Amino acid sequence: MATDGTRPAGRGRQTGADPTRPGGRGSRAGTDPTRPGGRHDQRRPRDPRVPRQGTPPAPVAVGGPARSAVLPSTGAAVRGVRPHDWFAERLLAVLSGQRPVHWMLGHTVAPAYDQLIDLAPGAPLRPASRVRPRVSRCDWRAPVPGVLEAFARIAAGDRVTAMAFRLERGPDHRWRCAAVEIGPRP
Repeated sequence: MATDGTRPAGRGRQTGADPTRPGGRGSRAGTDPTRPGGRHDQRRPRDPRVPRQGTPPAPVAVGGPARSAVLPSTGAAVRGVRPHDWFAERLLAVLSGQRPVHWMLGHTVAPAYDQLIDLAPGAPLRPASRVRPRVSRCDWRAPVPGVLEAFARIAAGDRVTAMAFRLERGPDHRWRCAAVEIGPRP
C-alpha cells in the first residue's frame, strides 16, 4: 500500500481496459465485445463433415475389380490418401532416421515391428548427401482381398533404393504393415 492510503497502480481488481485509450474496450463502436481486441480474422473452424469447396474427390482405384474392391479404405478415402502411399511415407521417415521406430507402433503387426527395430538403427534410407529422400513412385497389387503388396522407389539425389512392404486389413478395417524389406544398397 502506498503511504497516502491508496492502492498502487496496476494492483487490485481489474474491471476492463480503459475505453478512452485506442484498442481498449469501448473504442470499437458496434463490434462484438466478446471478441479479443485487435482481431480482424473472421474465419471460424471448419466443420470436418462438410467438404471444402474446390477439393478434388478422393482418388478412384483403377485396374479391375480386384483393385477397386480393396482401395480406397474408409479412412484413406476421407483423407484422400491411398493406404500404400501413406505407409510408404511413414516407413521412409522411420528408415531414413527422421522419425523413431515407435512412431509406427500402432500401424504395424508384431513381426513387422521387429523388422523395423532391426532395420532402423542402421537407417538404410538415410541419404549420403544433404538431399532428403523421397518416395518417387509407389505402386501395389492385391494378391487376395484385404492384403496389399506395395513397392516404392526411394530417391535421394541420383541414388534410388527399393522398398517393399505388405499391408493387411484387420477386423477393425484398418491397414497395418505386416512386413518390410529394403533392397540392396548400391
